[in-house]
Parts: sequence; C-alpha cells; structure tokens
Amino acid sequence: MAAEPPFRIMLTMRIHPGREAEFEQTWLNIGDGITSHPANLGQWLVRSQDEPSTYYIISDWVNEELFRAFELSEGHLTHRQILHPLRASGSMVTGSVLAHLTGTAAQPLPAAG
Repeated sequence: MAAEPPFRIMLTMRIHPGREAEFEQTWLNIGDGITSHPANLGQWLVRSQDEPSTYYIISDWVNEELFRAFELSEGHLTHRQILHPLRASGSMVTGSVLAHLTGTAAQPLPAAG
C-alpha cells in the first residue's frame, strides 16, 4: 500500500505595517510548537518581495486527519492568540502534495577524488 501524500497548509498573512520584524521573531520563537508535533513534516516562512507586510507560511503534515486534530489543540489555539495582534488579515488553503521534483542545485555534489 502506497503512503499517503503529505497534506500541505498554505497560509497568507498580512501583518500590520511596521510590525514585520516583531512578527518574524515571534514566529521563530513559537515555531517549535508546530514542528515538535509528531505529525508535522516541516514548515517554512516566506516574506513577499512585492508586499513586505505579506507572508506565506507553508507547513506539511503526515495527513489531513492529524493536521485537523492539531488545529483544534490547545497548543495551536495559544499559537494563534500570540500571532493574532500582529495580523491585519489572513487566509488558508490546503492540499495534498502530488509530486516533488528536486532541482539540480539541490543535488549533492559528488565527492572530490
């Protein structure tokens, strides 16, 4: 039986202008609350080049069921409460990762001989 594809969460967060550095530091400070969850595969924080107050947060999960359980957890609710004052608006989309193609630059270099 094939393994389930990872379940991906993609958040768009618009931060109150002038609070970007505070948001970035807060996100880093509380990030282990997500990555330490046994169903979390990793997360990324991306700042928009076009809109400096806009961030994209991507996190991958073992499956949707385990993500939804985390989403309702006390830890996640606390995490959201900490970030909420910094956020002007936000949205979330979800999906299953169907394919991952590794680029040439990410390939390990052959050992020097």
